[in-house]
Amino acid sequence: QAASSGLWVNSCTSSKTANKNSEVRSGHKHSFTSEPAQTFLSDNDMRKNSFASLRWLILVLVFVLCLPYVLNSSQTVVLLPRSPSPSKRYFPIPLDSLEEEYRIRSADDGKLFREEFNSLPCYYHHGSFEEASREHNREKNRYPNILPYDHSRVVLSHLDGHLCSDYINASYIDGYKEKNKFIAAQGPKLETVADFWRMIWEQKTATIVMLTNLKERKEDKCYQYWPEKGCWMYGNIRVAMEDFTVLVDYTIRKFCVQYQASDGPRAPRLVTQLHFTSWPDFGVPFTPIGMLKFLKKVKAVNPSYAGPIVVHCSAGVGRTGTFIVIDSMIDMMHMDQRVDVFGFVSRIREQRCQLIQTDMQYSFIYQALLEYYLYGDTELDVCSLEAHLQRLHNTRAPHDRLGLEEEFRKLTNVRIMKENMRTGNLPANMKKNRVLQIIPYDFNRVILSVKRGQEFTDYINASFIDGYRQKDYFIATQGPLSHTVEDFWRMVWEWRCHSIVMLTELKEREQEKCFQYWPSEGSVTFGDYTVELTGDTLCETFTLKDMVLTYRPEKQSQHVRHFHFHGWPEIGIPAEGRGMIDIIAAVQRQQQQSGNRPIIVHCSAGAGRTGTFIALSNILERVKAEGLLDVFQTVKSLRMQRPHMVQTVEQYDFCYRVVQDFVDIFSDYANFK
Repeated sequence: QAASSGLWVNSCTSSKTANKNSEVRSGHKHSFTSEPAQTFLSDNDMRKNSFASLRWLILVLVFVLCLPYVLNSSQTVVLLPRSPSPSKRYFPIPLDSLEEEYRIRSADDGKLFREEFNSLPCYYHHGSFEEASREHNREKNRYPNILPYDHSRVVLSHLDGHLCSDYINASYIDGYKEKNKFIAAQGPKLETVADFWRMIWEQKTATIVMLTNLKERKEDKCYQYWPEKGCWMYGNIRVAMEDFTVLVDYTIRKFCVQYQASDGPRAPRLVTQLHFTSWPDFGVPFTPIGMLKFLKKVKAVNPSYAGPIVVHCSAGVGRTGTFIVIDSMIDMMHMDQRVDVFGFVSRIREQRCQLIQTDMQYSFIYQALLEYYLYGDTELDVCSLEAHLQRLHNTRAPHDRLGLEEEFRKLTNVRIMKENMRTGNLPANMKKNRVLQIIPYDFNRVILSVKRGQEFTDYINASFIDGYRQKDYFIATQGPLSHTVEDFWRMVWEWRCHSIVMLTELKEREQEKCFQYWPSEGSVTFGDYTVELTGDTLCETFTLKDMVLTYRPEKQSQHVRHFHFHGWPEIGIPAEGRGMIDIIAAVQRQQQQSGNRPIIVHCSAGAGRTGTFIALSNILERVKAEGLLDVFQTVKSLRMQRPHMVQTVEQYDFCYRVVQDFVDIFSDYANFK
């Protein structure tokens, strides 16, 4: 019995226990019994009992501690992560092991990422929340269980006659080897906007990073703490809107901030807010490319002499922590050639509780770090473009893999997500695809209305593609087939498109590349749609056709302009870039006149030439606005939205050549920054 896995309970002990319980219940004493007790408890039983008791005790304790805050708050409570597993330790990862470590952790639906995340300490054991818990401060907290520690909270100057006026829900957070580089704050409430701007002024902050939208899923996430135009007063702080720029992933706002003291105004300061607008309401961004571009912009904008960068989302822990960790681990990459996500998050959670709220955010950090490690910073100033092209084309030896072909080869790392092509691969839709390897992803395919009584009529081989300033600015599609022409015009009508760009001839090398979907003269009808040709102009490298599209059931019409580029040879790429520059400029002028509805772009399959045109449109728009370009990341982003965009190394090289031509043509009178 001693060797068995269980524990035999001594008969005398069990009898005493039973009799004592009896005495308590009845109030009488009983003599001991000498009969052996038949009690056999396994180790598992004892463990289960103790764990169940412990879990129950923890739940009661958490409920008691949180109840006052819950009763005093109408906001949604952010859920706590699981309790940590103290037995797990995670060590820094050398950069040459990062890709393999990411692969291992991502396996089995990210099981190891979840384990690592759940091993993080939730709270700092020596931390206290006394100031945040004071009755006068509770209303200043957006969420009752996301509070700043006393030892790391931002302390405001005290306002005479105002109790607890030094409190704001914000915490100092260290960067990598830089103390108090950041302030992590909750999104301002109506009641705390003046305190927020007071913090900006007192901390000498020059840069605000905003990682939430004002509303998400119909819930208030942050009060709008800035004026749309003109100036507003927030307490004693005057904030005036100076300028703003809207880009596809983020918006930049510049404010003139001035403290109105009793003895006169202080010297004004420039404060820049960078508002990341591409974080989805649920989860994390599909790709870290936008976040990395955003982070680089933050670094470029923030002056070296400024105070802490203020970072906020809604609660000031999830997205805020994600941004801070990515920034800090990139610094660690450069300094130490390794990353330590687990160790760094553990340390900054001692400064603000629950930084990084979900395992999805935690794995997104690794994804961003891997993206940065694999591809680095590929952004160029236009002034360095010529030298970069010389390096790409003049490799030292045949085996040198640092040139253009190697840069293009890296794009093959963009995985084609066949699991996200279910709709296009349905048997009923297969015949609607011109090339079976180029099928739109389900997450950004163009969806048509379903025809009454006809199943599978919402499909067309077309994908929404982001522009430089606007999401879904383009529609990349294949050249219509004879049996998909009505669907093509249905797409034009339903998405109110006014511009169509065609980059192929109807036939090339005696093969049909596109069915003629417009009339040579007069009008032609495709199902419910009539297309009338109203104008035909031959330009140097493209034909401009004006058409009227009529939806016959409702007898309503719209104007459509068709740009047919003739400068693309049957084999290879155009000899020079001027023609492409001209057609891109013509399309942009048309968009300004007709409203920014999606631009339909097609060649034959809707990938090679189509991808090149869209890439160049985005690249040239950025060159004009910022004097910067990033051909590699632009094409990589397109390939994540539609497979095989920019198909060949020649097309990739053509993107560089066109930009160089653009700079050469316009450098005399364009102010490239």
